[in-house]
Amino acid sequence: MAQPHIVAVIAFDGISPFHLSVPCVVFGENRDDGGVPLFDFRVCAVEPGVLSTTAGFSIAATHGLEALDDADTIIVPTWRDPDETPPAALLDALRRAHARGAQLVGLCLGAFVLAAAGILDGRPASTHWAWADDFARRYPRVRLDPDVLYIDDGDVLTSAGTAAGLDCCLHVLRRLCGAQAANYVARRLVVSPHRQGGQAQYIQQPVPPNLRGDRLSGLLDWVAANLDAPHTLDTLAERALMSRRTFTRRFRLATGSTVGAWLLAQRLSRAQQLLESSDQSVEAIAGMVGFGSTASLRQHFQETFRTSPSAWRREFRGV
Repeated sequence: MAQPHIVAVIAFDGISPFHLSVPCVVFGENRDDGGVPLFDFRVCAVEPGVLSTTAGFSIAATHGLEALDDADTIIVPTWRDPDETPPAALLDALRRAHARGAQLVGLCLGAFVLAAAGILDGRPASTHWAWADDFARRYPRVRLDPDVLYIDDGDVLTSAGTAAGLDCCLHVLRRLCGAQAANYVARRLVVSPHRQGGQAQYIQQPVPPNLRGDRLSGLLDWVAANLDAPHTLDTLAERALMSRRTFTRRFRLATGSTVGAWLLAQRLSRAQQLLESSDQSVEAIAGMVGFGSTASLRQHFQETFRTSPSAWRREFRGV
């Protein structure tokens, strides 16, 4: 029987309970009724003893940093102060884990910790927009993108703050266990099952004002159900009965994305689902989700997920 994937989360004195709870609720609860495999989940304290939180209560972690030594995924959910250099013992433990191939995740200000360890040098990363300028000054060797929800750079992932950390953890769960497991957890948490990492952190109008009657909302639902059609900005604006300029502005306000980026994300997400749940060929799936050719699907899939459609299917279906 295969050993469970080990997920370790860093806790420290003065931690925000919300940030700590995000990986806990995604990886630390038993959801085998939804087909989600059990993880060997560990909360690992930087300091010994009882830890204070920003909400006025205390917690006690059952593991120390030694529990990181065999962890497969290590999550730094935040950090207490960007001006404070993390303890050398924590940075050393993260460097060792990275060197042996563990997946590292820095949520919100947790990106500061990974950067302090030198793990983000020369790599793309994100953090909370409010601390982006400070991060860029401190770590000029990191290719910071302050506008996106999260960045998946293979064995290292970073995210923006608060809710974006949940998006990033669901993305990690999706990579480990597939879309069905991630969607099940998202439904239980009553959140969006998948927000692409490249979506903007700050959306001026996250949801159209009238969800049932708004033309743009109805259009998005229609496009998602008809991804095989050759959609363009002009054809969608025409269908929404808007000028190109008005449609572009309203679309950005509602989704935080451009039409092209949103379409690509929808098509890739649907391709993932079909690869995991159907026996359709890669060629057939490329047509079903609206890619002009199999080569186009493979190119975009590789660029986004750093693997091929066939490898994705083998990983999640064992075929």
